Amino acid sequence: MSLPGHFTYWITVFLMVAGLYIVIARGNLVKKLVGLSVFQTSVYLLYIGPGKLIGGTAPIIAPGYSVYSNPLPHVLILTAIVVGVATLALGLAIVVRIREAYGTIEEDEILRADAHAPQRGGA
Repeated sequence: MSLPGHFTYWITVFLMVAGLYIVIARGNLVKKLVGLSVFQTSVYLLYIGPGKLIGGTAPIIAPGYSVYSNPLPHVLILTAIVVGVATLALGLAIVVRIREAYGTIEEDEILRADAHAPQRGGA
């Protein structure tokens, strides 16, 4: 397996590891959301990388063409991008509400504040 021949896979693995590391290692909630976005980008590359065939054309039957690219991965990734943007927007809105409630967006400070808060009576 050579590096130039599988360049998109190496970039995909690097982005996956980097995104996962950011999510796990950082305590700031905005940084965690950025890590999730990096991880999502790596998944997009994982699907789009093999979706394009060299020498392939759009799947429209025409004389002179025998190799066609599959448009399904591109359509699925377009949908995933829209869902990813909506998820990121919701995550940022939740971070804003957490900041209003706790005065911080650092995970350890939020957990500490919850640990010292009086317990509320339940059902």
